[in-house]
Amino acid sequence: MTTEFILLRHGETEWNALGRLQGHLNSTLSREGLRQAEALAARLAPLPFQALYSSDLDRAVQTASRIAARTGHGLQRDARLRERGLGVLEGLTRAEAGQRHPEVFSAYTEGHADYVVPEGESASQRLRLALHCLEELGARHPEARVVVVTHGGVLSALLRHCLGIPAHAPRSFSVLNAGWNQFDLHQGALRMVTWGDVSHLRALSLDDT
Repeated sequence: MTTEFILLRHGETEWNALGRLQGHLNSTLSREGLRQAEALAARLAPLPFQALYSSDLDRAVQTASRIAARTGHGLQRDARLRERGLGVLEGLTRAEAGQRHPEVFSAYTEGHADYVVPEGESASQRLRLALHCLEELGARHPEARVVVVTHGGVLSALLRHCLGIPAHAPRSFSVLNAGWNQFDLHQGALRMVTWGDVSHLRALSLDDT
């Protein structure tokens, strides 16, 4: 029994553009992010899929709502699909985080899976929640295609999990806003099939020329 997951990162937010750490705090989609969300919706419109899920954070819901409006699917929110909680670092640029919380920011950037950011959580805690969510959705939608809107940190953790890349290893891959990533869940094991597809955004670039 295989469930095909189309895992999407939300569109660009105002804080993405400013380089601010978001975590559980919300920042609205930028103008570019709204255009990216519409491009995702247009790509999904002709593609049959059974269900649409999203993180309950506004930036993901905004993106998923554009998809729901285009495809007619009901949108189901799940807090387990949230970005990692970054506690005291949330809302800060990386430079500000390094200045105000140097020890915390250093430990965070070192990438150890079990490091809990003060007032936040660890990467391993967030990964477990996301995996449990996908396993539950796989049982709920066997032999189906499911679309999920989530966050860059979650997607990064899932890719590392599937490919056996340690959490502390430097990231040598991109996690693009509005990126299209396919993961298949087969007999309880998650497998990465497609990563970082942004072909649907090419039309946006052409529109700007």
